[in-house]
Amino acid sequence: MSRLIHTGQVVVDLVLGVPHLPARGGDVLATSTNLLPGGGFNVMAAAARAGADVVYAGTHGTGSFGDLVRAALEAEGITVAHEPTASGDTGVVVALVDADGERTFATGTGAEGRLRADQLARVVAQPGDLVYVTGYSLLHATNRDALLRWLPHLPGSRVLFDPGPLVTSFDPEDLAQLMSTVDILSCNAREAEALDVAVLARRRTVIVRDGPAGCVLHHGGQTRRISGFPVTAVDTNGAGDTHCGVLAAELLRGRDLPEAARTANAAAAFSVTKRGPATAPTREHLARFRRDVDAGSGGSYGRTEQV
Repeated sequence: MSRLIHTGQVVVDLVLGVPHLPARGGDVLATSTNLLPGGGFNVMAAAARAGADVVYAGTHGTGSFGDLVRAALEAEGITVAHEPTASGDTGVVVALVDADGERTFATGTGAEGRLRADQLARVVAQPGDLVYVTGYSLLHATNRDALLRWLPHLPGSRVLFDPGPLVTSFDPEDLAQLMSTVDILSCNAREAEALDVAVLARRRTVIVRDGPAGCVLHHGGQTRRISGFPVTAVDTNGAGDTHCGVLAAELLRGRDLPEAARTANAAAAFSVTKRGPATAPTREHLARFRRDVDAGSGGSYGRTEQV
């Protein structure tokens, strides 16, 4: 069975709800506290819930954060490719969420930022596999070097790349080398502008996620808009991850790109109606959601329009 091989990083998110950010040197009492698996976990969970066979090819630590990550991956049925890294624990991201919903982050990198080339070389991809790459990997020296050595030797496996919000921080040569291996680029509108999608779309498939409007698909010399699903959003955190994970699962199932993108749009819409980062639906929940939205919108969901 073909698999999604995720080469990114799973971290632990410490999410604190605060009335406002503290002043420099100050303090503030949090209104809520949550400790959750984050980072690449959200993509993998979305794909696994959509029925994909998922392998986590990244590294993870030996402490309590690593234990939390491994337990969460196991609960989703995700295979872990490596033993825990003995050099330390998994990293943590502290997220302060203020009363307006704005998020402020501080990241402490751990074992997930130390994926060596010899470790990744032991992950044997098959021609039918889909390999997921995140731009965050380019910001960790060992992960970046391992990926850039491994990706050119894949046996025909497709590569799905999500650059992420730090796209302007990448070394141009590293990005160019990575892009030479990419088959499908999935990004949001701001990232698309930074990457000059019009140029990239001449050589590969590009999906530009556009929130409630759905996404724009550049493929085979054509550009089309795949419409979104009308919902009332309560938390948009993780919607892009859900979109990528479900897109990957649908492609592994053999769906064509427009249909896979339609389903990914639906999954992302479902996810924003729930609070939390890993709110992707199961296949059953997604099928029910699409029927309900279809019934309420006169069959208008998921239209494909030439742009």
